[in-house]
Amino acid sequence: MKTIGLIGGMSWESTITYYEILNKEVVKNLGGLHSSKILMYNVDFAELEAKMSVDDWDGIAEILTDVSVRLEKGGADFIVIATNTMHKVVPEIEKAINIPILHIADATASVVKRDGIKKVGLLGTKFTMTQDFIMDRLLNAGLEVIIPDTKDIEKVNDVIFKELCLGNVLDSSRKEYQRIIDDMKAKGAEGVILGCTEIGMLIHEADSSLKTYDTTIIHAKEAAKLALV
Repeated sequence: MKTIGLIGGMSWESTITYYEILNKEVVKNLGGLHSSKILMYNVDFAELEAKMSVDDWDGIAEILTDVSVRLEKGGADFIVIATNTMHKVVPEIEKAINIPILHIADATASVVKRDGIKKVGLLGTKFTMTQDFIMDRLLNAGLEVIIPDTKDIEKVNDVIFKELCLGNVLDSSRKEYQRIIDDMKAKGAEGVILGCTEIGMLIHEADSSLKTYDTTIIHAKEAAKLALV
């Protein structure tokens, strides 16, 4: 079994889901008393969020690169970054390490395409929805991607940072997300990517008018699969 280098804490609520899925998938495949081999570094998300708020991505890259190097030196066979947004700095991290990073967008695109979906909605932080680090990977995989309008992008982003990252799950916000998903469906979306690792706390399959693709679940399952190859 390979050792997974898991970078968590962004936020810690969703990291719990990663840890649970990684271990459950290993047990499902190997049985008995098996569990996943994980080296986890839990960052202080407040430090990263402060840098995001002033667009200091070089500072974020420096922190996560240092963490990745530590995990590699500790014996990790590959890196899993337990968040969508921080994949923005993957190219910088890759220059400093000799082990692969399992990219969350590639894992997600593979599952969406497997289901025969060609046009998909994307929810996430405003960085994920409006910049190219996730979008380009989805487009390069042959998917057509729909995002909310400007006002709703801000709404989705605010719920993530001001509620979900603090562990607050509000029914009023669930209704807003449902409205936004319905809007994307009206624009032709056949499914919706929950492209922030906290959104799964708020929206489940039964809450959505579209088939949901929770990147947290997809990414974690793919990581467990890779560890067992």
